[in-house]
Amino acid sequence: MDPRDHYAALIASSDDGIVAKDLDGVVVSWNPAAELLFGWTAEEMVGHTIRRLLPPDRQDEEDGILARIRAGVKVPQFYTRRLHKDGHEVDVSVSISPIYDSTGAVVGASKIARDASEQVAAQRRLRESELKFRMLAEHISQFAWIADADGRIYWYNQRWYDYTGLIDPPDFEGTQVVHPEHAERVFATYIAAIASGEDYEDIFPLLGKDGAYRWFLSRANAIRDESGAISHWFGTNTDITEQREQSEQIQLLLREVNHRSKNMLAKVQALARSSIGGDPELVQRFERRVGSLAVNQDILVSREWREVPVEELVRRQLLFVDNASERLTLTGPDCALNPRASEIVGMALHELATNSIKHGALSVAAGRVAVAWDCDDERFRISWTERGGPPVSEPERTGFGTTLIRDIPRRSLDAEVRLDFLPEGLEWELDAGIRALAEEEPRAA
Repeated sequence: MDPRDHYAALIASSDDGIVAKDLDGVVVSWNPAAELLFGWTAEEMVGHTIRRLLPPDRQDEEDGILARIRAGVKVPQFYTRRLHKDGHEVDVSVSISPIYDSTGAVVGASKIARDASEQVAAQRRLRESELKFRMLAEHISQFAWIADADGRIYWYNQRWYDYTGLIDPPDFEGTQVVHPEHAERVFATYIAAIASGEDYEDIFPLLGKDGAYRWFLSRANAIRDESGAISHWFGTNTDITEQREQSEQIQLLLREVNHRSKNMLAKVQALARSSIGGDPELVQRFERRVGSLAVNQDILVSREWREVPVEELVRRQLLFVDNASERLTLTGPDCALNPRASEIVGMALHELATNSIKHGALSVAAGRVAVAWDCDDERFRISWTERGGPPVSEPERTGFGTTLIRDIPRRSLDAEVRLDFLPEGLEWELDAGIRALAEEEPRAA
């Protein structure tokens, strides 16, 4: 085969548009792939300027191309847009090389054009994605940062630099912005999270460029690749200084209210002693009930007047029982009561323990008490079971103690309360709906 025929066959069978033009941009040859790409046939393009393919805003582009070709300079691949015959624009990648005659003079150019729609679309999506990320990262209120799989932080958003006044991302271990009193703990906690692959969370003060420290909640989540391996960590630091200050002020106010309330309870106790001083036993029972209220108040203050874990409530209400760890068995899952419910259940438990110390299982060395509780999505149950004490019989009359143990829980918590004076020992059980224990507004007793 004649070499010229061979090259002609290669050009004709190529998937790339191959176009030859002279130094004025007039098309000399136009292969079938160019017809498919641009919609123009060879008959329609040969002898006509290549400029008919250029959109109006890209005519200057051809001037630059021809200038370089005339100088014998190759135009490397670049992305641009060309007009299809039907008028729509096509994304293409183009490279142009000079054509030389036998004397070495430049006589024209050979252009290779490829459909770049997919590549350009992918680049556009990448740019849009990066733009969205930048908009999010630079405008959120938190500091944002990215670390590699080993936890080395290599990128911070602009808010970090605006706050710290730093120029480059600091090494986490050696950063000078973490408060010196917290730095060792902070670093150890961070490294432990990185090593375990678990989400990271910590609270510590950071130094601002104004020389003041502010408190931040720092969190980081592992970013995993398709195989499940950690490839990066994405973290944020949220300024919680004001929230901490507000929380401290609330705690201060709660402690002050608690202090004043206890002073009031002390005055009530003093009045009770002076009013019913002739009955020491009655005074003692009254003071113990007031003491139970004080215990509940301490618990609620420490919990910021929120839900109280049942185990904590039971343990603290029964601290006054001698050898409590030996004589009391406490069992139950994690459950919590609202403030009003914790007061009512706490008072009932305290009263049960007081009665048991005087008349029941806790009045003898061999006596034992089991306190058990349970909860699910609908009900909360707690029981008090005495064994090993003296024989028990139902009292002939009931007093305020029975009201605390049975009547108030029934009425205030809409609960089912069972109080059985069995010969082998007293049994008490409270069964209430979760909604009654979780509602925010306390119910009237």
